[in-house]
Amino acid sequence: MELNTPLVNLLALNPQELGELVQGLGWPRYRTHQILKWLYQHRVFDIDAMTNLSRVDRKRLRQVATVQREEAISRRIARDGTGKFLWRLEDGLAVETVLIPEERRRTLCVSSQVGCSLDCGFCLTAQMAIKRNLRAHEIVGQVLNVQADLPDGEHLTSLVFMGMGEPLMNFDAVADAIQRITNMEWGLGFSPRRITVSTAGWIPQFPDVRRLGVNLAISLNGTTNAQRDHLMPAVNRRFNLEALLNACRDYVKSSERPLTFEYVLLAGINDTPEDANRLGSLLRGLRCKVNLIPFNEFPGNRFHRPTSDVIDTFQQIIRRRGLDVFLRKSRGEDVLGACGQLGRSASAVLGTLTTHSKRGLPIYAEF
Repeated sequence: MELNTPLVNLLALNPQELGELVQGLGWPRYRTHQILKWLYQHRVFDIDAMTNLSRVDRKRLRQVATVQREEAISRRIARDGTGKFLWRLEDGLAVETVLIPEERRRTLCVSSQVGCSLDCGFCLTAQMAIKRNLRAHEIVGQVLNVQADLPDGEHLTSLVFMGMGEPLMNFDAVADAIQRITNMEWGLGFSPRRITVSTAGWIPQFPDVRRLGVNLAISLNGTTNAQRDHLMPAVNRRFNLEALLNACRDYVKSSERPLTFEYVLLAGINDTPEDANRLGSLLRGLRCKVNLIPFNEFPGNRFHRPTSDVIDTFQQIIRRRGLDVFLRKSRGEDVLGACGQLGRSASAVLGTLTTHSKRGLPIYAEF
């Protein structure tokens, strides 16, 4: 290694790239799997802890590589126990992750982008716009870091790609991350059945999601193209309601998993009995369930949450249409950790970095 050459972050390498590094060091091929197991199964962040490598090999690896994970900026706990984590990325940007505890379950809501590529009007993350895609190791890093933060004896039970960003517009990195998370030989060993990827309707990647074997959730939120054009124009003008539902029908034909449809209820916008009946008609014959999400309000947004009576009426109509329908309980609202509320803290970090960079101050200034 040449003097002043930056160290390679082992977590940033996929298995093939790590294999190339091992080969470049003149080591046997099995050394790749040894290192992968240390990173993902033993979850070590110190090359010296890789004790089935000789001291000489560990010293040689330290000369070219390191194990670097995202820095925690903050960890906020809501009144209901929901935890919201803010991580600083290596370029100074930030991303949020939410841990939802419920009885013995621990669900982690993972982000896939800094900001979002889409413009859904009811989502706080959309106000950031898109800063960049997360890399695979930054996605997996959220899982590794939160698991390390849990008390002894607790472990994550499910993962949902419902945090910041549209996962299917960063599909290669999301797929790479999921492969590391689900690999049984050297990875985290998560069952694909315990992973859900949510999309606003970016249909070109539907077949790729199916091949991953994970669950797919569709953020629908409207029963007409006019509604979806109003609420989520970027995706609906590219893939309208008819195209989306046709893609969903094709999906379930060759998938053993039912779809989940997520429907954010917005007062006076999409919460009428007529909307409920249209939703029942649109989803007739699809193997699916419906999650109703009463809008989680945040400062400066024009939408409001419907009343309890309106929500109950909507749910009962859907149920009478023969669909499995569930009411999603809001979690972490007091720390802006609920569905649609992520991004405010990450935006603040971005603003701090922008201000400091204009002043010529260090880009990694504390927030």
